Amino acid sequence: MHPRTRRILLVEDDADVRGALAALLEGEGYQVVEAAHGGEALAHLRASTFCLILLDLMMPVMNGWQFRAEQLKDPALAAVPVVVVTADNSVAEKAAEVGAAGYLLKPIDFSELLAHVERCC
Repeated sequence: MHPRTRRILLVEDDADVRGALAALLEGEGYQVVEAAHGGEALAHLRASTFCLILLDLMMPVMNGWQFRAEQLKDPALAAVPVVVVTADNSVAEKAAEVGAAGYLLKPIDFSELLAHVERCC
């Protein structure tokens, strides 16, 4: 197991949402690495250590389901917990489908977000 880190991988295709979430988390003392799609996220995940992945499901290039499938193929990456972030009202089912540690429905409640982050990081 990797030593505890306060680095979060934020995977979100909407630059405004990604920027706002990153600013909030950085203001709470976390280091945030941003990715616009699953392919970019996999490259970051393979290059560094993270305590949590915040994962949007609906993205171009490589969506959240494809990213999660690739993550789970690699035992070194599979242990990093994922919290699904989506506007889909069936988010609980979607999160269960990908084996997520939790989920957040957009628009995001920041206190809920921080509770997930504090639990994992």
